[in-house]
Amino acid sequence: MIRFDMSLTGKPHSHTLFTRLLCAVLVLGTALGMSACGNKEKKAGQALVRVNGEEITVLQVNDELKRAGIRPEQQEAATKQLLEALIDRQLVLDEAMRNEVDRTAGVVQAIERAKTQIITQAYLKSLEAQLVKPTPAEIDDYFQKHPEYFTQRKQFDVQQLVIATRDFSSELKSVVESAKSLDGIASWLDGHDVRYVRGQMSRSTTDLPEQMVEKLKDMNKGQIFIVNEGENSMINLISNIRISPVSAKTAAPQIEQFLFNKKISEAAKAEITHLRASAKIEYLNAPAPDAPK
Repeated sequence: MIRFDMSLTGKPHSHTLFTRLLCAVLVLGTALGMSACGNKEKKAGQALVRVNGEEITVLQVNDELKRAGIRPEQQEAATKQLLEALIDRQLVLDEAMRNEVDRTAGVVQAIERAKTQIITQAYLKSLEAQLVKPTPAEIDDYFQKHPEYFTQRKQFDVQQLVIATRDFSSELKSVVESAKSLDGIASWLDGHDVRYVRGQMSRSTTDLPEQMVEKLKDMNKGQIFIVNEGENSMINLISNIRISPVSAKTAAPQIEQFLFNKKISEAAKAEITHLRASAKIEYLNAPAPDAPK
């Protein structure tokens, strides 16, 4: 029996329903940049609507357009929805400013954090322009050195019992370690009033984190293992294993993106190391980290 700790951190940012609505109704800027009387293209900064003196411009709309893709046949209807949504947002913003919501401590802190994050991300993004895309030789070398992801890729069919991590006692751990089937574990859970949900999934070695692939690649059909994901824990049984190879041609785009992302990460780390080396950092009311060995 093997246990994995897969705490969920750093997942995609949560978005409000309103933001999702805006993204859903974005349209091409040219559709909004037409004059009502002469069909002449408006300038990028020209106002489309004025709300209590504040203008909603084509420039604002184009900025929103970068965040979504609307099919041509949807543009006309989406244009109207987008414009009304932007008006609603401006009205809410006006009222919030009138009530000085922007001056509350939490909002000020959130604005500063967002500003800092946007600026730092923009700088790190600029480092990408200096990077060279992976060469065909590099892509082929990665393909050849990682058969577990490609030529020997495995597909795992897994049956699960999902329970709350707080209910995973030492006694249950002993039961899992000696169990031969999920039904036996489920019977124990029933007898001890532990709630669980049955589930199943199918994952290949290319879908899983590297540390899990290293563990799973040597497992056999019928083996039981545990995965911890924050508040939930999954008791898993491998019900089937299939070899599902991927050709070099099919894998090439995925490998290229992976290697380029790795270069970006390494460049960011190198830049931070350089900046730390040339900066004066004083730990005042916080302990300094241990020196690397």
